[in-house]
Amino acid sequence: MKKFFKQLRDALQQLIYKVINPLVYGMIKIGITPNVVTTIGFLGNVLAAALMVYASTQETVTEQFYWVAWSGATIIIFSLFDMLDGQVARLGGMISTFGAMYDSVLDRYCELFTLGGITYYLMETGYETGAIITFLALIGSIMVSYVRARAEGLDIECKIGFMQRPERVVVTSVAALACGIYGANAVAPVFDPMLILIVAMGIIAVFANLTAFARIMHCRKQLMKK
Repeated sequence: MKKFFKQLRDALQQLIYKVINPLVYGMIKIGITPNVVTTIGFLGNVLAAALMVYASTQETVTEQFYWVAWSGATIIIFSLFDMLDGQVARLGGMISTFGAMYDSVLDRYCELFTLGGITYYLMETGYETGAIITFLALIGSIMVSYVRARAEGLDIECKIGFMQRPERVVVTSVAALACGIYGANAVAPVFDPMLILIVAMGIIAVFANLTAFARIMHCRKQLMKK
């Protein structure tokens, strides 16, 4: 099953690269650097968080969900820059150690802002339990990356686990978009639209933390062999 998901993920990645490569070559031609692309992606995710916070200030539920949908769409659009910067670096011959570090650091900031924005929105709209679940998702997301970074510092390759950054971004953005669209347009919703967002955060909370602990155990086994 793990092999199947990996193959599916790699196939989707290659398909996306084929779609975005013309844009990548255009960016390289006009002199846009990978670090600029990374920065734009980061600012877009900050905007998505701001839209989520803004949603909590709206007077009507319909208006709230309208901005939640826009936040989800913004995450989707600007998360593509996470793939663009790597391609610009590779195809433009601009790969650098600092660029790799800068990209990783801003990826963490992106998740802190987006999940932080969702946590704030849920708190302000009376979904305290959902906010706690999102906070746990944020902890798991950061720890998945931290364990990998710490392992690589010990010369251990540690890329195992299901809920890595691409999966987390997809779950977060699609859930926010679906929650917003359903909530803004459903005249008589069958269920609370917020459940879409909260359940998605629960999925990340569970699987991200499981991934972090799986990586810890993987490192333990590798270190015991040395």
